[in-house]
Amino acid sequence: MTGVILPLCASAQEFRATVEVNSQKIEGTNKSVFETLQQSLNSYMNETRFSDYTLAPNEKIECRLFFTISEYDGQRMKGDLQVQLIRPVYNATYTTTLFNFKDNKIEFNYADGDPVIYNAQQPDNNLTAIMDYYANLLLGIDFDSFSPQGGQRFFDRAQSIVQYQQSSGEIGWRTFDDNRNRAAVLNSYTDTNTAGIRDLLYQYHRKGLDEMVTSPDKGRAAITESLQQLKKVFDVAPMSVALSIFRDSKLDELVNVYSKAPETERTTVYDLLQPIYPTESQRLNDIKKPPKR
Repeated sequence: MTGVILPLCASAQEFRATVEVNSQKIEGTNKSVFETLQQSLNSYMNETRFSDYTLAPNEKIECRLFFTISEYDGQRMKGDLQVQLIRPVYNATYTTTLFNFKDNKIEFNYADGDPVIYNAQQPDNNLTAIMDYYANLLLGIDFDSFSPQGGQRFFDRAQSIVQYQQSSGEIGWRTFDDNRNRAAVLNSYTDTNTAGIRDLLYQYHRKGLDEMVTSPDKGRAAITESLQQLKKVFDVAPMSVALSIFRDSKLDELVNVYSKAPETERTTVYDLLQPIYPTESQRLNDIKKPPKR
């Protein structure tokens, strides 16, 4: 991705997003409010310009946001949100997952027909704050995967949203309340002790997966090297949410990456990952000894 700074343009939105709102847990409520919310959030993500970068249609960033609403009292919605970020692999027909995370602290006020409006200065309410936070976080992660520390401006913007919302009284934003909330997720990418995960994003994807199509051994070697960053995070912050995000995004993929690797390389990767993910024995064993096809 090569971002070029151009004057604001109404047709330069960054995302190709799918937003779903699941209300199956809610009984006896007019479902139209959830349908309207889903339509509004799809429009918000796909029609808002979150930066001054211009992306070609084929460069638009693919993401998926799945809201599950478990409580609704006519004004207040509570539930969770699964967020996934998808990236194309260079010169390949397949994609890779950059980010896969379930946010269990979703609460916001919304009544049927409420406008969902973007405010570039500061979010108007907790719903738009959540959407803006994830938009900038995903932009930061995506840009990091194409150039070293390339997403810094988006992490800075996400940090501003977190700081602003910490005084709102809404859950999910306070730094020390939860090691898996939005503040903790952002901190895992920006804290100096764990920010090596951002170097992994670039090396794993740009130097690794993108190279594997034309040079499998070279690309896989870069991925193997990138995993050292994971070990560094584990050594200083074994409970970091960055480790679980990587697990949920990448472990299945790593089984495929190393399916044709030499035994010594597979063993090296297994030995590195096993202390980090001791409960993932099945997938780690498949890395060490690939299933017969």
